[in-house]
Amino acid sequence: MPAPRIKSPQALVAESGADREGHGLKRTMGLFQLICFGVGAIVGTGIFVGLSDSVAQAGPAVVVSFVLAALTCVFTALSFAELGGAIPVSGSSYSFAYAGLGESTAFLVGWCLLLEYGISISAVAVGWSQYVNELLHSLTGGQLPAALSAGPGDGGIVNLPAVIVIAMASVLLVRGVRESARATAAMAAVKLAILLAFCVIGYSAFKDGNLTPFSPAGLGGIGAGTTAAFFSYIGFDAITTAGEEAKNPRRDIPVAIMVCMGLVTLLYCAVAVAAIGAIGGDQVAGRPAALSFVVNEVTGSSVGGGVIAFGAVVAIASVVLAVMYGQTRILMSMSRDGLIPRVFEKVSPRTSTPVAGTLIVAVVFAVPAAFASLGAVMNLCTIGTLAVMAVVNIAVIALRRREPGLARSFRVPLHPLGPLLGVAFCLYLMYETGWRTWIQFAVFLAAGLLVYAAYGRRHSTLARTAAEVTPDGADREPQAV
Repeated sequence: MPAPRIKSPQALVAESGADREGHGLKRTMGLFQLICFGVGAIVGTGIFVGLSDSVAQAGPAVVVSFVLAALTCVFTALSFAELGGAIPVSGSSYSFAYAGLGESTAFLVGWCLLLEYGISISAVAVGWSQYVNELLHSLTGGQLPAALSAGPGDGGIVNLPAVIVIAMASVLLVRGVRESARATAAMAAVKLAILLAFCVIGYSAFKDGNLTPFSPAGLGGIGAGTTAAFFSYIGFDAITTAGEEAKNPRRDIPVAIMVCMGLVTLLYCAVAVAAIGAIGGDQVAGRPAALSFVVNEVTGSSVGGGVIAFGAVVAIASVVLAVMYGQTRILMSMSRDGLIPRVFEKVSPRTSTPVAGTLIVAVVFAVPAAFASLGAVMNLCTIGTLAVMAVVNIAVIALRRREPGLARSFRVPLHPLGPLLGVAFCLYLMYETGWRTWIQFAVFLAAGLLVYAAYGRRHSTLARTAAEVTPDGADREPQAV
């Protein structure tokens, strides 16, 4: 059996220029910017829009669901922290899989990240549209017509606000990472302030009786709520995509990941208890723009709800910006390795950003945001993300064995138990997505393997390098680098 095509961590770092200036990218992000970037990537649709779906599944026990989802992410976040400090490149989990498990696995990870980030961006943009209408209603008493604020599957023609927020994010990203980081930091501060204000209002009307029955659907409801709540945490891995634009990635990336996870989990639990305690789980469950509704009910005025809607508009826009950033950097790494077309690798000498790749991502992701109903594929996004997280945990174990001397600024505690628990939690949540999602995911992976066989494997930079070194390399499988 031929050896897998594995690229060493040293080769990944050297090719990216990550210990210097990576392929035209500039090091402008410090620890504070990375934390703001992480908060910007995580806190958005999941809490402003998705909370109502999680409550519908778990009731007041949604707090337990958030904690379980956080545990799944924390174990994996520890693995991301170790690999992000040891391999500070833009490819994130794609590059970690390349170093730990080989090229074919890395390609499928990149393929799943297209699904994760693509659906996330489109779904987040659709959520942004809901709160834009809520804000317009608070300010003017009117809303955008349904034909221009929803796709055909949701009773409209085109979701124009969703397209607009993706376009705005792409303009900021094209201008430069410094401008994007500043905008993300400002938006992160606004949404944290808004959510803290929501907690003050919610707890002022808190009633113990609204938390009973605590778990109306039992353990099954908590499990389903955990799967729904998991979407609220998607995005923390985007911090590692800043490996080539962080000033001190080996130190700051692990710290930023752990700070973000702790902060976000506390915030989510506080907001969930405030919302349910104020008006009851039945009133929150399944309600669009639930946080605005809660504030309107508590205050008896639409002004407070309008403020929450403004915070949601800012918060969700920052998620689009941060996740699009992460997607373009992962595509840049895959392009650098020859697994996808070279256009995604090109960096503008004027802005030090991958302009062409950013514009392509914006156009491709704007189409489903404008026209598609994404609810049917949200579980597919979740299972793909969980699969990537499981691979990252396995990559930590593989690299500990293969590269024991690799410089690691952070180490996962209780290795290998920690990564194995991360895998176990991921598999549990993958199981909870249901058999239909598993079938969809299998078809999706099969399509990815076909793309890899047809293009990626043949154009791989690693394969060409090995062929140049070995005269008969065209007929031989490249060995591990």
